[in-house]
Amino acid sequence: MKIVIAGAGAVGTHLARMLSNDNQDVVLIDANESKLARWSNELDIMTLVRQPTSIAGLKDAEVNRADLFIAVTPNESENLTCAMLAKQLGAKKTVARVDNYEYMKPENLEYFKSMGVESLIYPELLAAEDIAASSRYSWVRQLWEFNGGELLLLSVKMHDANPKDEREISNKENKLVGHTLKEIGRAHGHSFHVVAIRRDDETISPHGDERILPRDLVFFMTTKDNLPIIRHLTGKDDYPSVKNSLIIGGGKLSVRASWTLAPLHNNVKIIESNPARTEQLPSLVAPKTMILQGEGYDMDLLNDEGYGSTEALIALTDNDQQNILACVAARRRGIRKTIAQVENLDYFDMANDLDIGTIINKKMIAASHIYRMLLKGDVDNVKMLTIGKADVAEFIVKPDSKVTKKKVMDLCLPFGMNIGGMSRDGKSMLVSGATQLQAGDKVVVFCVSGTLRKLDKYFK
Repeated sequence: MKIVIAGAGAVGTHLARMLSNDNQDVVLIDANESKLARWSNELDIMTLVRQPTSIAGLKDAEVNRADLFIAVTPNESENLTCAMLAKQLGAKKTVARVDNYEYMKPENLEYFKSMGVESLIYPELLAAEDIAASSRYSWVRQLWEFNGGELLLLSVKMHDANPKDEREISNKENKLVGHTLKEIGRAHGHSFHVVAIRRDDETISPHGDERILPRDLVFFMTTKDNLPIIRHLTGKDDYPSVKNSLIIGGGKLSVRASWTLAPLHNNVKIIESNPARTEQLPSLVAPKTMILQGEGYDMDLLNDEGYGSTEALIALTDNDQQNILACVAARRRGIRKTIAQVENLDYFDMANDLDIGTIINKKMIAASHIYRMLLKGDVDNVKMLTIGKADVAEFIVKPDSKVTKKKVMDLCLPFGMNIGGMSRDGKSMLVSGATQLQAGDKVVVFCVSGTLRKLDKYFK
């Protein structure tokens, strides 16, 4: 596929790298020559020093042949303009990054579509939704909801009964560690599926003889009714409910997070170091959000504001290292739920080793949304997991597609792919090898990164 990306910022270059690795024909446009210089050498892509809103520049990029045009410059108006122009010049699909929540309302999405912008992406809004989902349960690292929250994919850290480091959380009540999936399946197979295991720096597509080990990050597919069973078996019964959350940093993501967290938590507080920004925040955040002026690492301030009674610390400053350290400090002080914004992909493994909790990366969240448009199957949702190095997609089964011809066990799905659950006629259920998929089913597939497109031939 030919894909034209306008904007060589963080999101644009991440997309260019990902799509180049996927062997797509990528053109990256930006008016800043120095931004493009690095990527023309590092990636197998074409770069053009052009103003994205220039009709001549868009013609030079051959947008008339583009299967997808992606506008992700820092300027919202520029993104909308060049996406509209690209559509008029012949691009098949267009997507533009925006910063205005009003534009994301359903009635306005239709308005932009009529003008040639088929999809809008607001990374901060998508990230805020992920933050809200992940903060729902203190014992869960990350949570993804399907079918209105009735079908769940969640990751849970397996803690050691006798940790070598006294600062690590011990867990003598975990009933899964040391057992094979075959043993677990015989005892609890109808309650959940283990669809993947993250161990050290490897994502494992498990088989029946795979044994769960201490420090594994285990991905479960389950239904909402069975969530308490996983909590009990993983020894997390003593983890508190999240009622009070503290956000460090008062940027755009924190503003959006205040709105997604407000319906879930009794109290939401934001600490911002910049006095001018602190004055702006009350008019931007959700009602009843408390705004504090100070540094997120000021322990006296944190203690004065009820740090000890906080169940979730969410570090969303522009400094990755500060976010990671804030979460490490919080966990050592007994806060079980920590979430950090980490935009530098090189820091992911370090953050995982430090056991900080949930990692939020706007680039990957935006890429997930856009990547869905490249798939030929009817895809309702795509998630690229930060720590898991895996992808999750929700496919809608089409009539006469390959997956309807045989039972799941006989489909010969590519290695590293696992169909965990589905919804049929509004009812959520787990998928077994004996399941026969039908047209209209919404199926959740977990697969190792880089293999998602191989599923197209099964669902298209």
